Amino acid sequence: MKNIRRANERGHAQHGWLDSYHTFSFANYYDPNWMGFRSLRVINDDLVMPGMGFGTHPHQDMEIITYVLSGALEHKDSMGNGRVIGPGEVQYMAAGTGVRHSEFNPSPDEGVHLLQIWIVPARKGLEPRYAEKSLGQAARPNDLTLLFAAEPRGDAVGIRADAEIFFGRLDAKQKLVHRFSPGRAQWLHVIEGEISVSGETLKAGDGAAIENAESLEIQSREGAQFLLFDLK
Repeated sequence: MKNIRRANERGHAQHGWLDSYHTFSFANYYDPNWMGFRSLRVINDDLVMPGMGFGTHPHQDMEIITYVLSGALEHKDSMGNGRVIGPGEVQYMAAGTGVRHSEFNPSPDEGVHLLQIWIVPARKGLEPRYAEKSLGQAARPNDLTLLFAAEPRGDAVGIRADAEIFFGRLDAKQKLVHRFSPGRAQWLHVIEGEISVSGETLKAGDGAAIENAESLEIQSREGAQFLLFDLK
């Protein structure tokens, strides 16, 4: 394990309407030691207050993934997509040559808690595109579920980065083992609960970089959910 990023060491921005924790440098938060990991550039843990949101703004040449943990998020973009994303739903937007979008909490009384992830694409200058995925019954217990991949298989969504993104769910006192291809690196982000990885305990909001490993054994004490990024 190369490095551990504890939840309470992340960058923090409190804007009143938005409470955000940054795993990596983002906006006004800058730490040269945390500029991303391989092609993984951003993991923001955001809580958007009722009736508030991000106004229309541009993106270019970035793979953007949004996972709603609780509440609802209304998305509109210049490609013509308009959708309210609910808990357990994952949204993918390839910004490509350029796209504008807004993200808004339509609820008058409930905050929306989400993770927003940015990955640097393998190629620039491609047409923007959009997709959605609901974990639903596809998220297998005590296993990894492939959500996104450069070469998708099963129900995974194809992305324009040399990366695979897995959702993991473990019940109490369960474990799983995942094997890696040579030359790859991994980032693990805990969504909720507590897990043990290579003798290290990781809790909600914690992240860990793994390099030069053939496999990873992940154990849960009281139940946990996490994301595992497999990166070139």
